[in-house]
Amino acid sequence: QVHLVESGGGSVQAGGSLRLSCAASGTIFRLTMGWYRQAPGKQRDLVATITIGGSTNYRDSVKGRFTMSRDNTENTVYLQMNSLKPEDTAVYYCATDESWFNCLPELDVEYEYDYWGRGTQVTVSS
Repeated sequence: QVHLVESGGGSVQAGGSLRLSCAASGTIFRLTMGWYRQAPGKQRDLVATITIGGSTNYRDSVKGRFTMSRDNTENTVYLQMNSLKPEDTAVYYCATDESWFNCLPELDVEYEYDYWGRGTQVTVSS
């Protein structure tokens, strides 16, 4: 049973933009949603989260460049990524956890997500 499906990744040059989308099943869309990324050989980093009410939180490295939003009528979350840098290169995953109800989770915690998608590759060349 597929719960989360990401799309929108690709290859861009530094300074470019991409918009990622994640379609979620309705049963889990009541939760705070997040985007995390993982580069080869590196740990997973939770980069942005958004509550059902639209409150957001961002990792410092992406603040001012990434914007997360959600459409509660379409059960979809988005990650608008501007001014991309080579260090943003990673597989980006949409994820959530049953503990994320009506809260903004800490970004530096290593979560064992209850739900996550297959990911979408983002490659930024210099």
